[in-house]
Amino acid sequence: MSVPYVFEPARLGPVALRNRIIKAATFEGVTRDALVSDELIAFHRRHAAGGVAMTTVAYCAVAPEGRTERRQIWMRPEAVPGLRRLTEAVHAEGAAVSAQIGHAGPVADGRSNRLPALAASGSFSPQSRARVRAATREDIARITRAHADAALLAAESGFDAVEVHLGHNYFASSFLSPRLNRRRDEYGGALPARARVAREVCRAVRDAVGDRIAILAKLNMDDGVPGGLWLDESVQVARWIEADGSVDALELTAGSSLLNPMYLFRGEAPLREFAAAMPQPLRLGVRLAGGRFLRAYPYQEAFLLDSALQFRAALKLPLVLLGGVTRRATMDRAMTEGFEFVAMARALLREPDLPNRLRERPETPSLCVHCNKCMPTIYTGTRCVLASPPAEQSSQGRRP
Repeated sequence: MSVPYVFEPARLGPVALRNRIIKAATFEGVTRDALVSDELIAFHRRHAAGGVAMTTVAYCAVAPEGRTERRQIWMRPEAVPGLRRLTEAVHAEGAAVSAQIGHAGPVADGRSNRLPALAASGSFSPQSRARVRAATREDIARITRAHADAALLAAESGFDAVEVHLGHNYFASSFLSPRLNRRRDEYGGALPARARVAREVCRAVRDAVGDRIAILAKLNMDDGVPGGLWLDESVQVARWIEADGSVDALELTAGSSLLNPMYLFRGEAPLREFAAAMPQPLRLGVRLAGGRFLRAYPYQEAFLLDSALQFRAALKLPLVLLGGVTRRATMDRAMTEGFEFVAMARALLREPDLPNRLRERPETPSLCVHCNKCMPTIYTGTRCVLASPPAEQSSQGRRP
């Protein structure tokens, strides 16, 4: 069986893609009115023009209390006209576009949203300085339906795909985590019960949109915290989702936005920049104790590959490799190892046109140094301070 070429056309469910590179969801921070802005359209149009097969809009909450902060888009009819403008702009550049839909659960900022955050079990959130409420059965049913409704709105708005967020200890992920899920009902305890929300959400999305658009799910391989979801359980959850036939592909991720965010990102922990972007008293807290929360991990290329290979061995479902994909050699290796797609994030914030240049010159190095100073920009409404659109780039500052 021949190994696919990363720049050859591919299919993702019902969607034809021009290559196998996906722009991963990275919170853009430019939706001040919780609606599409011109800046958001320009952001994704740059990535489409830069050569990705599909760009992912993040973060499209399925309910108002499911936002990590109040300015984020939440999916309702009022958002559709702007979303249509966005999808049309991306399509004009020859790329597909996906909406990441989900509910932030305990990661939601209840104070900003002016609504209580919800999770598998109650807790106190130091980020929002408010109590997180345990979701009732009625909450679970409402949020499950909201995912289906959001997928329908995405299809109506011209999206080619939706990515259902099952990771990072957001709502569905909080149920999967033994550390966060202390329930004693049908949604807690043994793994089949903890996986119920994730499976029901994916099933509801599939039942709502059928094969009109592609459906991906972003699944934690492990939470990166003691007592959290770990590989063996996550592989079993992935097997169940595959057997359910509810998704067309899985994007494999890791880490907890609630408890250990740098486990996903790897590299430097930009404490000074995070502190500068925060309001008081969070600014002082980050300065004094941020190192306990933002723990630095050494960066290496394809840092999630070894874990992802365990999923590749267990599944036939198409998989998206995420995490430290910046080089053409890494993409080629992913194809050799049996992954159907690769996802890029920080490297594209630095250079939106990197895929085009990798196609033309495979040896092209990425300019991203994994400093992670792009991360605090989500609080300031800007993008990577080192990045510039393709039309503005020059040879100055490039590596030879």
